[in-house]
Amino acid sequence: MTVLDHQKVTPVSAARCPPEPWRLRGDMYVSLWRLPPARLPRWPLPTGVRPLVTGKRCTLLSFWADYRPGGTLAYHELLIALAVTHRRRIAATAVEAWVDDEQSLLGGRALWGVPKQSAALALTFPGGPANGRRHSREPLHTEIHPVHPDEAGGAWALGVHREILQLPGRPCVRAHLVQQHDIRGPLQVPLRLKAGGISLVRSRFSIARNGPLAFLVGHQPRLSVAVRDFRAVVGPGAAARRTET
Repeated sequence: MTVLDHQKVTPVSAARCPPEPWRLRGDMYVSLWRLPPARLPRWPLPTGVRPLVTGKRCTLLSFWADYRPGGTLAYHELLIALAVTHRRRIAATAVEAWVDDEQSLLGGRALWGVPKQSAALALTFPGGPANGRRHSREPLHTEIHPVHPDEAGGAWALGVHREILQLPGRPCVRAHLVQQHDIRGPLQVPLRLKAGGISLVRSRFSIARNGPLAFLVGHQPRLSVAVRDFRAVVGPGAAARRTET
Protein backbone atom coordinates (compact mmCIF):
# COMPACT_ATOMS: atom_id res chain seq x y z
CA MET A 1 0.00 0.00 0.00
CA THR A 2 1.07 3.61 -0.56
CA VAL A 3 0.28 6.75 1.41
CA LEU A 4 -2.30 7.61 -1.26
CA ASP A 5 -4.13 4.35 -0.61
CA HIS A 6 -5.04 5.54 2.89
CA GLN A 7 -5.57 9.23 2.07
CA LYS A 8 -8.95 10.71 2.99
CA VAL A 9 -10.89 12.84 0.55
CA THR A 10 -10.29 16.57 1.03
CA PRO A 11 -10.95 19.67 -1.11
CA VAL A 12 -7.20 19.71 -1.80
CA SER A 13 -7.21 16.16 -3.21
CA ALA A 14 -10.23 17.05 -5.39
CA ALA A 15 -8.32 20.01 -6.80
CA ARG A 16 -5.45 17.73 -7.84
CA CYS A 17 -7.53 15.72 -10.34
CA PRO A 18 -9.43 16.58 -13.54
CA PRO A 19 -12.96 17.94 -12.98
CA GLU A 20 -15.98 15.85 -13.88
CA PRO A 21 -17.26 14.62 -16.19
CA TRP A 22 -14.43 12.38 -17.29
CA ARG A 23 -14.45 11.36 -20.94
CA LEU A 24 -12.57 8.11 -21.36
CA ARG A 25 -11.77 5.91 -24.35
CA GLY A 26 -10.14 2.53 -24.88
CA ASP A 27 -10.85 -1.20 -24.53
CA MET A 28 -12.08 -3.27 -21.60
CA TYR A 29 -12.74 -6.88 -20.67
CA VAL A 30 -15.81 -7.40 -18.51
CA SER A 31 -16.54 -10.64 -16.60
CA LEU A 32 -19.64 -11.66 -14.66
CA TRP A 33 -19.17 -13.70 -11.48
CA ARG A 34 -21.72 -15.43 -9.23
CA LEU A 35 -20.62 -16.12 -5.65
CA PRO A 36 -22.33 -17.11 -2.38
CA PRO A 37 -22.73 -14.09 -0.07
CA ALA A 38 -20.67 -15.86 2.63
CA ARG A 39 -17.61 -15.83 0.32
CA LEU A 40 -17.57 -12.07 -0.03
CA PRO A 41 -15.73 -9.56 2.16
CA ARG A 42 -17.87 -7.32 4.36
CA TRP A 43 -17.57 -4.32 2.09
CA PRO A 44 -19.00 -1.08 3.50
CA LEU A 45 -21.99 -0.12 1.35
CA PRO A 46 -23.79 3.22 1.10
CA THR A 47 -26.79 3.86 3.31
CA GLY A 48 -29.91 2.19 1.91
CA VAL A 49 -27.95 -0.14 -0.38
CA ARG A 50 -28.13 -3.94 -0.14
CA PRO A 51 -26.45 -6.69 -2.19
CA LEU A 52 -28.70 -8.16 -4.85
CA VAL A 53 -29.05 -11.86 -4.03
CA THR A 54 -30.70 -14.17 -6.58
CA GLY A 55 -30.56 -17.95 -6.50
CA LYS A 56 -28.52 -17.71 -3.26
CA ARG A 57 -25.74 -15.94 -5.16
CA CYS A 58 -24.43 -12.40 -5.43
CA THR A 59 -23.42 -10.96 -8.80
CA LEU A 60 -20.06 -9.28 -9.33
CA LEU A 61 -18.60 -7.65 -12.42
CA SER A 62 -14.87 -7.28 -12.99
CA PHE A 63 -13.64 -4.61 -15.43
CA TRP A 64 -10.08 -4.74 -16.80
CA ALA A 65 -9.75 -1.43 -18.63
CA ASP A 66 -7.09 0.04 -20.90
CA TYR A 67 -7.91 3.76 -21.01
CA ARG A 68 -5.93 5.24 -23.88
CA PRO A 69 -4.65 8.74 -24.75
CA GLY A 70 -7.31 11.01 -26.21
CA GLY A 71 -9.53 10.90 -23.12
CA THR A 72 -9.38 12.79 -19.83
CA LEU A 73 -6.71 10.39 -18.52
CA ALA A 74 -4.77 7.38 -19.84
CA TYR A 75 -4.23 4.51 -17.38
CA HIS A 76 -5.06 0.89 -16.55
CA GLU A 77 -7.70 -0.20 -14.07
CA LEU A 78 -9.21 -3.27 -12.46
CA LEU A 79 -12.57 -2.48 -10.89
CA ILE A 80 -14.92 -4.85 -9.06
CA ALA A 81 -18.59 -3.84 -8.93
CA LEU A 82 -21.25 -5.53 -6.80
CA ALA A 83 -24.84 -5.66 -8.07
CA VAL A 84 -27.05 -4.02 -5.45
CA THR A 85 -30.56 -2.76 -4.83
CA HIS A 86 -31.12 0.90 -4.06
CA ARG A 87 -34.55 2.46 -3.60
CA ARG A 88 -36.12 -0.69 -5.12
CA ARG A 89 -33.97 -0.41 -8.24
CA ILE A 90 -31.01 -2.45 -9.43
CA ALA A 91 -27.71 -0.59 -9.44
CA ALA A 92 -24.05 -1.33 -8.72
CA THR A 93 -21.46 -0.25 -6.17
CA ALA A 94 -17.73 -0.24 -6.92
CA VAL A 95 -16.34 -2.18 -3.95
CA GLU A 96 -12.71 -2.59 -5.09
CA ALA A 97 -10.60 -0.75 -7.64
CA TRP A 98 -6.92 -0.54 -8.50
CA VAL A 99 -5.26 1.89 -10.91
CA ASP A 100 -1.73 2.76 -12.01
CA ASP A 101 -2.28 6.53 -12.18
CA GLU A 102 -2.25 8.97 -9.24
CA GLN A 103 -4.76 11.41 -10.76
CA SER A 104 -7.23 8.60 -11.40
CA LEU A 105 -6.81 7.35 -7.83
CA LEU A 106 -7.37 10.80 -6.32
CA GLY A 107 -10.20 11.66 -8.70
CA GLY A 108 -12.10 8.43 -8.20
CA ARG A 109 -12.14 9.01 -4.47
CA ALA A 110 -12.58 12.78 -4.35
CA LEU A 111 -15.29 13.07 -7.00
CA TRP A 112 -17.32 9.88 -6.59
CA GLY A 113 -16.21 7.89 -3.56
CA VAL A 114 -14.78 5.01 -5.61
CA PRO A 115 -12.28 3.23 -3.29
CA LYS A 116 -9.35 3.26 -5.71
CA GLN A 117 -5.94 1.97 -4.64
CA SER A 118 -2.60 1.81 -6.41
CA ALA A 119 -1.30 -1.32 -8.12
CA ALA A 120 0.86 -2.42 -11.04
CA LEU A 121 -1.42 -3.52 -13.90
CA ALA A 122 -0.68 -4.88 -17.36
CA LEU A 123 -2.83 -5.80 -20.37
CA THR A 124 -0.67 -7.47 -23.01
CA PHE A 125 -0.87 -9.57 -26.14
CA PRO A 126 1.94 -12.07 -26.85
CA GLY A 127 3.69 -9.45 -28.98
CA GLY A 128 3.56 -6.65 -26.42
CA PRO A 129 1.21 -4.13 -24.76
CA ALA A 130 -2.41 -3.96 -25.90
CA ASN A 131 -2.43 -0.24 -26.78
CA GLY A 132 -5.65 -0.54 -28.73
CA ARG A 133 -4.49 -3.45 -30.89
CA ARG A 134 -7.10 -5.89 -32.17
CA HIS A 135 -5.94 -9.48 -32.12
CA SER A 136 -9.05 -11.64 -32.10
CA ARG A 137 -6.97 -14.81 -32.53
CA GLU A 138 -4.39 -13.99 -29.88
CA PRO A 139 -5.22 -14.17 -26.17
CA LEU A 140 -4.98 -11.05 -24.07
CA HIS A 141 -3.13 -11.48 -20.77
CA THR A 142 -4.08 -9.36 -17.76
CA GLU A 143 -2.23 -9.18 -14.47
CA ILE A 144 -2.20 -7.17 -11.29
CA HIS A 145 0.67 -6.94 -8.81
CA PRO A 146 1.31 -4.96 -5.64
CA VAL A 147 3.22 -1.75 -6.28
CA HIS A 148 5.96 -2.88 -3.90
CA PRO A 149 7.17 -6.49 -4.47
CA ASP A 150 7.55 -7.12 -0.74
CA GLU A 151 3.78 -6.76 -0.25
CA ALA A 152 2.53 -10.37 -0.45
CA GLY A 153 4.94 -11.18 -3.28
CA GLY A 154 3.74 -12.33 -6.68
CA ALA A 155 0.73 -11.47 -8.79
CA TRP A 156 -2.64 -11.03 -7.11
CA ALA A 157 -4.39 -12.23 -10.27
CA LEU A 158 -3.49 -13.45 -13.75
CA GLY A 159 -6.03 -13.67 -16.55
CA VAL A 160 -6.12 -15.06 -20.09
CA HIS A 161 -8.89 -13.81 -22.40
CA ARG A 162 -9.62 -15.43 -25.78
CA GLU A 163 -12.19 -13.86 -28.08
CA ILE A 164 -14.52 -16.50 -29.48
CA LEU A 165 -17.31 -14.63 -31.29
CA GLN A 166 -17.72 -11.07 -32.54
CA LEU A 167 -21.23 -9.79 -31.91
CA PRO A 168 -23.16 -7.40 -34.17
CA GLY A 169 -23.91 -3.82 -33.26
CA ARG A 170 -22.34 -1.04 -31.25
CA PRO A 171 -24.34 -0.98 -28.03
CA CYS A 172 -24.78 2.11 -25.88
CA VAL A 173 -25.15 1.53 -22.14
CA ARG A 174 -26.41 3.92 -19.47
CA ALA A 175 -26.11 3.01 -15.80
CA HIS A 176 -25.12 4.44 -12.45
CA LEU A 177 -23.02 3.56 -9.45
CA VAL A 178 -24.11 4.22 -5.89
CA GLN A 179 -21.08 5.17 -3.81
CA GLN A 180 -20.40 6.36 -0.25
CA HIS A 181 -18.46 9.62 -0.37
CA ASP A 182 -16.34 10.64 2.63
CA ILE A 183 -17.81 14.15 2.69
CA ARG A 184 -21.07 14.17 0.72
CA GLY A 185 -22.44 10.81 1.81
CA PRO A 186 -24.25 8.49 -0.64
CA LEU A 187 -23.90 9.54 -4.29
CA GLN A 188 -25.35 8.42 -7.58
CA VAL A 189 -22.66 8.47 -10.27
CA PRO A 190 -24.06 8.35 -13.82
CA LEU A 191 -22.20 6.44 -16.52
CA ARG A 192 -22.63 6.34 -20.29
CA LEU A 193 -20.67 4.07 -22.62
CA LYS A 194 -20.79 3.67 -26.40
CA ALA A 195 -18.97 0.59 -27.71
CA GLY A 196 -17.18 0.48 -31.04
CA GLY A 197 -17.57 -3.31 -31.05
CA ILE A 198 -18.23 -6.19 -28.69
CA SER A 199 -17.15 -9.86 -28.61
CA LEU A 200 -17.82 -12.89 -26.48
CA VAL A 201 -14.68 -13.94 -24.62
CA ARG A 202 -13.51 -17.03 -22.76
CA SER A 203 -11.71 -15.74 -19.65
CA ARG A 204 -9.80 -17.82 -17.13
CA PHE A 205 -8.14 -16.51 -14.00
CA SER A 206 -5.53 -17.64 -11.52
CA ILE A 207 -6.07 -15.88 -8.18
CA ALA A 208 -3.58 -15.64 -5.30
CA ARG A 209 -4.92 -16.99 -2.01
CA ASN A 210 -3.04 -14.35 -0.03
CA GLY A 211 -4.08 -11.34 -2.12
CA PRO A 212 -7.01 -8.91 -2.00
CA LEU A 213 -8.93 -10.93 -4.62
CA ALA A 214 -8.82 -14.16 -2.61
CA PHE A 215 -12.64 -14.22 -2.45
CA LEU A 216 -12.56 -15.27 -6.13
CA VAL A 217 -10.36 -18.35 -5.50
CA GLY A 218 -12.09 -21.48 -6.79
CA HIS A 219 -14.41 -19.54 -9.09
CA GLN A 220 -14.36 -18.57 -12.76
CA PRO A 221 -16.56 -16.07 -14.64
CA ARG A 222 -19.93 -17.18 -15.94
CA LEU A 223 -19.66 -14.80 -18.91
CA SER A 224 -17.05 -12.43 -20.35
CA VAL A 225 -17.12 -9.86 -23.13
CA ALA A 226 -14.56 -7.59 -24.79
CA VAL A 227 -15.70 -4.01 -25.36
CA ARG A 228 -13.65 -2.40 -28.12
CA ASP A 229 -12.99 1.26 -28.92
CA PHE A 230 -15.48 2.51 -26.39
CA ARG A 231 -16.21 6.12 -25.52
CA ALA A 232 -17.41 6.65 -21.96
CA VAL A 233 -18.57 9.58 -19.86
CA VAL A 234 -18.40 9.32 -16.06
CA GLY A 235 -20.17 11.82 -13.83
CA PRO A 236 -22.47 14.76 -14.60
CA GLY A 237 -21.27 18.20 -15.59
CA ALA A 238 -21.58 19.38 -11.96
CA ALA A 239 -21.00 17.51 -8.70
CA ALA A 240 -22.62 14.08 -8.48
CA ARG A 241 -25.97 14.53 -6.77
CA ARG A 242 -26.67 13.27 -3.28
CA THR A 243 -29.09 10.35 -3.03
CA GLU A 244 -32.21 10.46 -0.94
CA THR A 245 -31.96 8.13 2.06
